[in-house]
Amino acid sequence: MSDSSSSRLPVVALTLGDPAGIGPELIARLLARPETTAAANVVLVGDPWLWADGQQVAGLNVPTVPVASLAEVRGRTGIAVPAFLAVDTVRPEQVQRSVAQAPGGASVLQVLDHCMDAALAGQIDAICFAPLNKFAMKQGGLHHEDELHHFAEHLGVTGYFCEFNTLGRLWTSRVSSHIPLKDAVTWLTQPRIEAAATLIYRSLQAAGVAAPRVAVAGFNPHNGDGGTCGREEIDIIAPAVAALNAAGLPVVGPFPADTIFLKARDGEFDAVVTLYHDQGQIAIKLLGFSQGVTVQGGLPIPITTPAHGTAYDIAGQGRANVSATANAFAIACRMGASALQAR
Repeated sequence: MSDSSSSRLPVVALTLGDPAGIGPELIARLLARPETTAAANVVLVGDPWLWADGQQVAGLNVPTVPVASLAEVRGRTGIAVPAFLAVDTVRPEQVQRSVAQAPGGASVLQVLDHCMDAALAGQIDAICFAPLNKFAMKQGGLHHEDELHHFAEHLGVTGYFCEFNTLGRLWTSRVSSHIPLKDAVTWLTQPRIEAAATLIYRSLQAAGVAAPRVAVAGFNPHNGDGGTCGREEIDIIAPAVAALNAAGLPVVGPFPADTIFLKARDGEFDAVVTLYHDQGQIAIKLLGFSQGVTVQGGLPIPITTPAHGTAYDIAGQGRANVSATANAFAIACRMGASALQAR
């Protein structure tokens, strides 16, 4: 790789995730792959003892180049070794493997905040974080329902944002997410459907899909059966799709939620707009739990993570599957490269 091509690679920050989970092992496995550093200027941000522990669990020794700040990584050229920014956020005696605890959650927040500050300063182009634990983070100072809302506040986002879940070429977005199911209908509005569809359409373009095919799911059984089993499809969803078409986005739907993913699985759609959390999550995880990726949509910087959790049941056993993490990193690289080219 030439110096000129390497200098135009996106800078992607990696984090180790929850110290008590499989994250450090996953990052060791990811960085041991030669193709990882060919896709980006990679900088790992984390505690040195935790990074050493991850390598030990994975049975690997991954060389890194120390840097004093994230700003140093932008100008690196011709170096096929990841950079490592050492931080001190948690001590070994504060972490019990496979247990969600406040020190681990606070560590996750501190590292992610550091990376977001670097993004705001233009020092990095994307973030890919290893699995975290929301309970640990809430014990450690998270004041939001999830990490996405924390990201949005930290980055000053005022527009629509939502999580995307991806499996290969198939992406999903949500009109509502981490709320009680009984409240999902109150979040089902035409503006939110339009925003969710528009956001995933534009995000797929940023990820390299030139003309995304986006479909919207129905809300009621059998798509409402013509209004006899609910009128949300007629009164809210179909008008939203019509408005999107009028704005030039070739979105289709609504389709019955119990069959839309059969069409998506067979390649008819690149994305499905779902209307509440489990409507899409169950389908995606059944189609490929160990491959899925979560993309934090609507933020000013691409942020991705594997869709699975911290896997406390196998933490420290050297059995973690890196596939979803590798997929999350690949999406971060593509979206980071797109953002870099746009500047």
